[in-house]
Amino acid sequence: MPAQGSGPSGFEAAGAVGSVAVRTFAERQNTQRIAPTQTLNAHQSMDGHQVNAMAGDRSGETPTHFADYDELPEGHFYDPDAEYEPDPEYAATLAPDAARQRRERIGPTGRPLPYFPIPGPLTDHGPAKIIAMCNQKGGVGKTTSTINLGAALAEYGRRVLLVDFDPQGALSVGLGVNPMELDLTVYNLLMERGMAADEVLLKTAVPNMDLLPSNIDLSAAEVQLVSEVARESTLQRALKPLMQDYDYIVIDCQPSLGLLTVNALTAAHKVIVPLECEFFALRGVALLTETIEKVQERLNPDLELDGILATMYDSRTVHSREVLARVVEAFDDHVYHTVIGRTVRFPETTVAGEPITTYASNSVGAAAYRQLAREVLARCHAE
Repeated sequence: MPAQGSGPSGFEAAGAVGSVAVRTFAERQNTQRIAPTQTLNAHQSMDGHQVNAMAGDRSGETPTHFADYDELPEGHFYDPDAEYEPDPEYAATLAPDAARQRRERIGPTGRPLPYFPIPGPLTDHGPAKIIAMCNQKGGVGKTTSTINLGAALAEYGRRVLLVDFDPQGALSVGLGVNPMELDLTVYNLLMERGMAADEVLLKTAVPNMDLLPSNIDLSAAEVQLVSEVARESTLQRALKPLMQDYDYIVIDCQPSLGLLTVNALTAAHKVIVPLECEFFALRGVALLTETIEKVQERLNPDLELDGILATMYDSRTVHSREVLARVVEAFDDHVYHTVIGRTVRFPETTVAGEPITTYASNSVGAAAYRQLAREVLARCHAE
């Protein structure tokens, strides 16, 4: 169990992620786009890694930047890590000083941005890592992040199970399921003895990704569980038979710190906290970390705060930049390097009932969640 510190997060820093499988931008350009006789001059950072992707000699090189996402060839994904000149829209959203971002490879959090390698395929699957997507404030991007992180992990060959643990059923709706038409949900799995998970599981349109759906019935579970023995471990017991079938189980928690959320934290190995870059969202983080620490001490010593995920970020506003800077100051390495910017694509995907990785595969939002998936995998690999 991580040692508890005196800082606002209550956790010791987990160590820099940048040391995990770092492969420089210049090296990737040498192997992917530049003939063997060509070389790139890269700026050396203090730790010796080549980080200046923009210092290379590009004379005589065929331009590879695509001006518009829609112009990308079939099968190509927009990836800000793989371009000489980041897309202007992406740069404007994430960096107030795009020139400095290109020159020093500084991420939106103000720290050097590591390269997170594309993971290789798996020969076998399981046991699953359980991730709780948790924040007691609503509207911060929990459901959006659960859907798109799960889809990105599945795209990288991981078997993923999404658990809708919110009575509002937003996760189910976001994947094209009508909660009101469901006969069996995660509520039945929790409350009915002998109920098998296979009877509740739904296949999604995304290969390698399944869903345990939810609807308003789940709100009754919070009342009924009060009288149960070991009520905080009910979800953990329900998920145990599924552990060997998946690589990742991601739980979308309801916006509260009630018994359902405590169940999710008791079952989880890691917690991701989506945090809208807005002052009122920042205020609730201290209460959330206190709850995580209590669950860690009393119910689940294996629980860890994996990261704070900044969402709805727009560097063109001073307020967003100030909130992100405060979060990095308070939580340090617990803040993901990946930052999710604002884009109209996210509400569009909710209406379409599919992840952004399939609805707008070449968009900035899809690229951001693919990078988040690589960062999550890199952190897990570092353990």
